[in-house]
Amino acid sequence: MLNQFRTYQLAVQFHHSCRQVRMPSYLKSQLLRASSSVALNLAEGSGKPTRRDQYRFYTIAMGSLRECQAALDLSATRYGELVALSDRLGASLYKLCRATS
Repeated sequence: MLNQFRTYQLAVQFHHSCRQVRMPSYLKSQLLRASSSVALNLAEGSGKPTRRDQYRFYTIAMGSLRECQAALDLSATRYGELVALSDRLGASLYKLCRATS
C-alpha cells in the first residue's frame, strides 16, 4: 500500500536526500528527525480509519516539513535541488490535507 502512496514515496526520497546534507550537527540532527517524522506520520495517518484521524497525522507531517525547510534556510549552504524537492512534497502534502479536511 505505501509503495503506491505518492506523497509517502516523496517523503522517503526527501529523507534520504537530507541524509546527504552537510551542515552543523545541531541542524543536521533536527533536519533528520523532522524529515523522518514527515514519512512516519504519513505512514501512520494512511493506516487510520477516519478522515479526521488521517488529517491529524497529515498536518503533523506538514509541520515537520516546514521544520525541515527552516533548517535548510538556516544552513550556510544552499541546497537548490533539495529545496525544490521539499516544495514538491509540500504541494503534495497540502493537497492531501485539503482532501482529508
